Amino acid sequence: MSYARRFYALLALSLSGLSAQASSVVCHITYGGETRHVTAMPVVSPYEVNATQVGSYFLFRAVVQDSPADIAAIKLYVYGDTDAGPVPIHQVDYSYPPNTPAKTQFGFTGLHRVYEKIRDGELEYWCEFLPVRKSTK
Repeated sequence: MSYARRFYALLALSLSGLSAQASSVVCHITYGGETRHVTAMPVVSPYEVNATQVGSYFLFRAVVQDSPADIAAIKLYVYGDTDAGPVPIHQVDYSYPPNTPAKTQFGFTGLHRVYEKIRDGELEYWCEFLPVRKSTK
């Protein structure tokens, strides 16, 4: 294995260890009687985050930026997936880290319901913040 390959392999391994130590946001999305979980990790640029398809109409996107401090935020978006492209129908911002208690019934967001009138669809979601647990060693 060449030096460059070993260097990049070690770099990737060390970065994967760092990401495992990052705080995350887990969103619980219910649509059509099915609940799924979307985990969002901090990103450098919000443009790196793709939306997740939920059913045939909704797209859900969770963006977590933990730095720089002046723009750190958690931003949640729901789009309608139309023939003309995604259309934003719901968006909410929270501070990072959230300043609400972690152990509430519907996390730091509370329960959100987003309706789609053409197909009579309803998407429900709530998100929780999972901070990095500090070692007690």
